[in-house]
Amino acid sequence: MHSRPTWLVVGGAGYIGSHVVRGLRAAGHAAVVLDDLSTGSRGRLPADVEFVHASLLDPRLDAVLSALADRRSIDGVVHLAAKKSVPESVAVPLYYYEQNVGGSVALLRAATAAGIGRVLYSSSAAVYGETSAEPVTEDDPTLPTSPYGETKLAGEWVVRRHAEATGLRWAALRYFNVAGSASERLADRGATNLVPLVMRAAEAGEPLSVFGDDWPTPDGTCLRDYVHVEDLADAHVAAAEALLDHARPSPGVLNVGRNEPTSVLDVIAAAERVLDAPVPYRIAPRRRGDPACVVADASRIAKVLDWRASRDVLDMLRR
Repeated sequence: MHSRPTWLVVGGAGYIGSHVVRGLRAAGHAAVVLDDLSTGSRGRLPADVEFVHASLLDPRLDAVLSALADRRSIDGVVHLAAKKSVPESVAVPLYYYEQNVGGSVALLRAATAAGIGRVLYSSSAAVYGETSAEPVTEDDPTLPTSPYGETKLAGEWVVRRHAEATGLRWAALRYFNVAGSASERLADRGATNLVPLVMRAAEAGEPLSVFGDDWPTPDGTCLRDYVHVEDLADAHVAAAEALLDHARPSPGVLNVGRNEPTSVLDVIAAAERVLDAPVPYRIAPRRRGDPACVVADASRIAKVLDWRASRDVLDMLRR
């Protein structure tokens, strides 16, 4: 192994991906970013990061990765590229299967052809669906309630089975609800994540839609486990370093969360504290595909990678 490991970060111009690039570089790794810029932005990346503008469904992907591998040694792939809107996945499920599952298959095929033997896969707590476990462990049943969650679970299956067949070293991080930012340049610009929507509602004075107040939870709104994106980036670094160490087994599937249930109304109240201003909201009908409560048991990642989240919801809102 050469002294400065290099990772191909697929989807690295996105909100989470750009933080992962930042975290890898801070830990002494190098990063090459491949992104189709459908939701990412080149402006999130430092000017000296090598950037490849390509789609995972481009028929030339094998050639692109082979050229990269010929030009410089790539130690592994961090695979973050995916479509991620639950409501959109319900409306256009075939598109989500094509992009998320088809893209993962194409990437694994191309990476294997290029001789890249490590994959760190971005999964999601959406694989658990309507779980009764509180908190949920990696061994609990996976019963996704949306096509998005199904595609992330299918991606895990693809990576695991490919690893069993080829000896690929792998990990899959099941993110819970990601929020916060390391800087304004890297901030979440998405139109579907709760925290940026809450902050925009406060700024614009336009009511935020709260989807249901009759869920079986203490205040009637959905409960989620929020994790700061910088903590999540640190988890990627820890997983990447474990994949580089052949004395350790592949980490496999790991939850990345804080084991702290936070409701939609809790987030709104915390935002009002941070902003010292009201956040207008209205109650809307429940959305198809939304589970009532998904909170992480993060004990396995603490044991396997010695990783623990250090930032809370107020930290996420302040940034």
